Amino acid sequence: MSDQRLSQIQRQELKLSPQQIQLMKLLQLPLIELEQRIKEEIEANPALEDTVGEEENEPTNNEGEDYDEGFGEDNEGDNGENDDYNDEDPIRSKDDDFDLTDYLPDEDEYDYAYKRQVNNRSADDEDYQAPIVHEESFQDYLIQQLGYHDLTEEEEIIGEVIIGNLDDNGYLSRPIPNLVDDLLFTMNVETNEEEVKKVLKVVQHLDPPGIGATDLQECLLIQLERLQEENPYADYRLCITIIKDCFEEFTRKHYDKIAKKTGVSNRELKAALDEILKLNPKPGDTSTSGARISHYIIPDFFISIKDGDLDLSLDGRNNPELKVSKQYVRMLDDFSKSKDSRSKQEAVQFVRQKIDSAKWFIDAIKQRQHTLYITMKAIMDLQREYFLTGDDTKLKPMILKDIAEKVGLDISTISRVANSKYVQTPYGTFLLKTFFSEGITNEEGEEVSTREIKKILQDCIDDEDKSKPLTDEELMLILKDKGYPIARRTVAKYREQLGIPVARLRKKL
Repeated sequence: MSDQRLSQIQRQELKLSPQQIQLMKLLQLPLIELEQRIKEEIEANPALEDTVGEEENEPTNNEGEDYDEGFGEDNEGDNGENDDYNDEDPIRSKDDDFDLTDYLPDEDEYDYAYKRQVNNRSADDEDYQAPIVHEESFQDYLIQQLGYHDLTEEEEIIGEVIIGNLDDNGYLSRPIPNLVDDLLFTMNVETNEEEVKKVLKVVQHLDPPGIGATDLQECLLIQLERLQEENPYADYRLCITIIKDCFEEFTRKHYDKIAKKTGVSNRELKAALDEILKLNPKPGDTSTSGARISHYIIPDFFISIKDGDLDLSLDGRNNPELKVSKQYVRMLDDFSKSKDSRSKQEAVQFVRQKIDSAKWFIDAIKQRQHTLYITMKAIMDLQREYFLTGDDTKLKPMILKDIAEKVGLDISTISRVANSKYVQTPYGTFLLKTFFSEGITNEEGEEVSTREIKKILQDCIDDEDKSKPLTDEELMLILKDKGYPIARRTVAKYREQLGIPVARLRKKL
């Protein structure tokens, strides 16, 4: 028998309660999704009510007082209602013993309400609101078009599977044989490669042109052939020949080889290339194709300049005001006066659970707003010069850890805020994460943001001679002369992050 030894190991583990997990999910929701989540919670919990239309006894803060009702640093004058809130990570929970008096109405009010919007605007303030983008998803857009074609039920399923496998650029990168297997195993549709290719041709006739191509060459050919069909009096034959027979030379910008291979003049070649360059290499990229996308942009924050100083506010106008139902509180009061019975205990437990859930949800929304406010305030204070001027070169190096330490929250909490929230500024509406960047030290010993360097790099490439575009080596020397000593490989990395191709691919006749 082997010698077995027992040992004890002390290990610290962090286990999150269901409430904490739900709070983290609430924190990362954009405003429009939060509204939907609130609606769902109201429908699911009868003890949670929307107070829209009811008179409130709370002041409306019409005199321009600070927005931070429950959100600011001092939080004075709150009558102790928010004493349990601090700047520590709000991902926490409470498990107090049940006390019936907690749920009974006070002498003057029944409400456990949280007013999540304030009016800190005067009648003279300009009421500017960013536009809301609300359109159907790109896949829905394609499937809707697919429905206009005369397809069998099986062909429609194949078409929807093809559309579901398009990548962000609109290409079908998944091999046809794999799609045949997918259809059999996931949709119980037995088909073959020829049938899938037949439906793929239908998908490739959808808008935007070029969608469903398997590679760039096919994408451009689909667009050119569509142009020729729609414009029979135009001549796209040379364009098609270049893409079909001289594609490698085209991608390498070996124009002399193309001219020799096709036997055309430089003028004819340039005219054909100009037409090709009008095509969309990424038809699924909705930012360039103009196709509809499922995207709502409602800023969570508004930064404005008033009297030379920055003013920050949160958007709470689209959210209802929530409170615990008076009816449910009275029901609990009535149950407490009735005789003890099993049915009474079950009823009390049910009402208690619903009221607890409603109070927790209101509390979670409040914690969410508090976390958003102090996070954005810290970002605004750190990037004050940028928000005052809109000059990208004024952006300071800033990473998640910087803000986490400043507000006393966990890095993961800051990440949830930054990755999904927008701020409206006098210079446009931006995703918060775009303000985060690392830094380097320039020749003067100052730490500058990598975003500042990218802006200078972008300007250099915008101003270059397109017949002789700047190489990464030349860009490195230009940046060095401007006081930014970075390596050539770093220039290449920043260029790629900006989506700028190498010099030979930027060359134009």
